[in-house]
Amino acid sequence: MGREWEEDELKGKKIKPEDIPTTRWGRTKERFSSLFAYFSEPAWPELLPPPAPAPHQKPYTLLLSLDDLLITSTWDRNHGWRTAKRPGVDYFLAYISQFYEVVIFSTQPSYTGNPIVDKLDRYGFFITYRLFREATRMVDGKIVKDLSYLNRDLSKVILLDTDPEHTSTDTDNAIILPKWKGDPKDKGLVGIIPFLESIAIYKPQDVRRVLKAYAGKDIALEYAKVEAEMKTKHIAEWKEKKGKKASGGLSFGSMIGLSDQPPPTYLETKRMQAQEHYRNEMKYLQDNKEELERLLAQDQAAMAAQVPGTLWEAMDQFRGKEPSPPPDGAAPS
Repeated sequence: MGREWEEDELKGKKIKPEDIPTTRWGRTKERFSSLFAYFSEPAWPELLPPPAPAPHQKPYTLLLSLDDLLITSTWDRNHGWRTAKRPGVDYFLAYISQFYEVVIFSTQPSYTGNPIVDKLDRYGFFITYRLFREATRMVDGKIVKDLSYLNRDLSKVILLDTDPEHTSTDTDNAIILPKWKGDPKDKGLVGIIPFLESIAIYKPQDVRRVLKAYAGKDIALEYAKVEAEMKTKHIAEWKEKKGKKASGGLSFGSMIGLSDQPPPTYLETKRMQAQEHYRNEMKYLQDNKEELERLLAQDQAAMAAQVPGTLWEAMDQFRGKEPSPPPDGAAPS
């Protein structure tokens, strides 16, 4: 175990070059610890497939937690466990997905998380990937979402969560929102949209610098102030230009009775385009609901057909044996 490192071996380790053990004992200790990595490391060395080539890949990735961010779960004696969607979550996912590669990153296991995501995005239009408990790490006995495994440029990644412990390895990429506990009048999720929208529109080279400027602040409130200041500046500059033109005579617009109003800002123009895109997408879903439901039922039936009906069929699948075709005239099990 104390032998020198091999190149392929080092590639699979998420260790900075300066932190790689160089002594025989250090290499032995690291390799011994790796034997137990199954219980403390993500199930895969790269959590997402490589980005799609331009222009198909969206420039930024938005990771979203589930519990207390998009949904909340409650239990009582009369109804047992019940899950509620946060106010505005449907609009949030549909609208923001035109700007971001949206990825659910939850600490729930996949067998409980997947049914929830299926209901949040029934036709698979808005959520690109799903990551669950199997994609997390254990650090000092705590669950952590380590973005170094993500297979994305972290200067283009934002992690929206409600638990600081989950983001402890990547605090520069994280936005921590207060936990939603079921308030039907909550506006926290919708309130963060303008900030996320502005990042996607203005396209900063490194989102971490933007997030750092808002660290520890109420982002929705602080960004609203920034946008209001930008609007005030825009109007002032417009009035100044208008004054210079007026000194040279009447404008064509005023001569024909048009109202002189400041034009929309660049951000407002892009926002109007995004709203139009959202409306068109919602119309498409509504107009094609019957066909989408048919395709969904077809996919569900195909998946159900792959589930083994007996222990022997399950063992055959494990061995890689092809399932036997049903007898003539018989329906598949």
